[in-house]
Amino acid sequence: MNFLLLTPDSFLFHKVGILDSFICFYLIIYWGEALISLKNYSLKLFIFILIPFALVAGSQFVLSNKSYAGYASIIVDADNGRVLRSRNADTRNFPASLTKIMTLYMTFEALETGRLKMNSRLKVSKRAEGQTPSKLGLKRGDTISVKHSILALVTKSANDVATVLAEALGGTEWEFAQKMTLRARSLGMKKTTFLNASGLPNRRQLSTARDMATLAVAIYNDFPQYYHFFSSKNFRFRGIKHKNHNNLLGFYRGVDGIKTGYTRSSGFNLVASAERSGRRIIAVVFGGKTAKRRDRHMKDLLDKGFSRIVEYDRERKLSKVAQVPLPHFRPLSQGAKTLKETDQIHDKDKTILTRLEGHWAIQVGAFRNENSASRILRRAGRVAAQTLENGVATVTSVTLKNGIVLYRARFSGLKLLSAKRACVALKVSEIPCVVVRLERSEIYISLK
Repeated sequence: MNFLLLTPDSFLFHKVGILDSFICFYLIIYWGEALISLKNYSLKLFIFILIPFALVAGSQFVLSNKSYAGYASIIVDADNGRVLRSRNADTRNFPASLTKIMTLYMTFEALETGRLKMNSRLKVSKRAEGQTPSKLGLKRGDTISVKHSILALVTKSANDVATVLAEALGGTEWEFAQKMTLRARSLGMKKTTFLNASGLPNRRQLSTARDMATLAVAIYNDFPQYYHFFSSKNFRFRGIKHKNHNNLLGFYRGVDGIKTGYTRSSGFNLVASAERSGRRIIAVVFGGKTAKRRDRHMKDLLDKGFSRIVEYDRERKLSKVAQVPLPHFRPLSQGAKTLKETDQIHDKDKTILTRLEGHWAIQVGAFRNENSASRILRRAGRVAAQTLENGVATVTSVTLKNGIVLYRARFSGLKLLSAKRACVALKVSEIPCVVVRLERSEIYISLK
């Protein structure tokens, strides 16, 4: 037992740690001396048998309360959800501060719905003040803006600010964590459970590499207008400059986010997103031994990811298998009711636009790259071809207030039931889908 506990190459040495090994060694010496001093032979024999079981039970207690981060990784093509490589991607591990990506997702949703504004001031509670580092050091009664809160989570990974946001959106951090878990489930994160908003140690707060990749893709696609925050290399608050913990920013070509995480239990985690030549990949690492080794490994994963995308694209070009065509709009029959003169709408070329049969659509994404939108439409069209046969596939550009142009991928002209059925089929195949009602100006289309 002494050899097993104290040999550097032994399992328990690595898992329990040096301090714990010395504690076990001390207990062996202490119990050994106590055993020698006993005169009752039967009691001496009983304790002699009990000691190994007690040490094993003690080591298991330590194991259950510490960190034994399991390695896991995944690389995903963000444009179509294709997994390029994975290792233990569905094994549940401690997410640590990767949790804050979900906290930020919920914050961005609140900004979209108008519940929060960038300049809204959030009050700091006693609980928030008492959070352990990493933190900004906010005091009870202080206030902080939503914008600064976002930057504090992205760069400093401030636990006190995570609690501030949680309490602002959920009332209590516990209630907010429940909402986080429900939202995660709706995004397809099947094995993730949140118990707090920061990622501070909790043995029941678990996630997987696959789930974190799903979240990263979702936050990029759903909130492109806020994604730029993840590219912030530093953040200044009350005269103090806080550096982003994501060391790949500026050191790996194409990386523009998103978040690191570390506790003793989790090891060094990282979710990274990179774009090259209009193609984006998301990679996740759980359980890195050190920050440097994690970063080095992440670079290798990103290199492999881009290489595999190039190989995949080359294979598609060489393949002679014809692609399944996109579902297209079914033209109105000759007996169809014509529009009233006052209801006719003209596009820029003075072409008369014809009314779609259905007033509903499904949206499968909004992208900064038009080709990405077209790719997801092709994939969705193959998965849900039957329910989309009466729809028209469209890629339309939308310019946001901050000047960012998005390309929205939709199938329009559907009946409500068909739209819902299509979304069910797409979500089973892990394709994001939302049913939307078309505006009056959107239910007309040119047949030219």
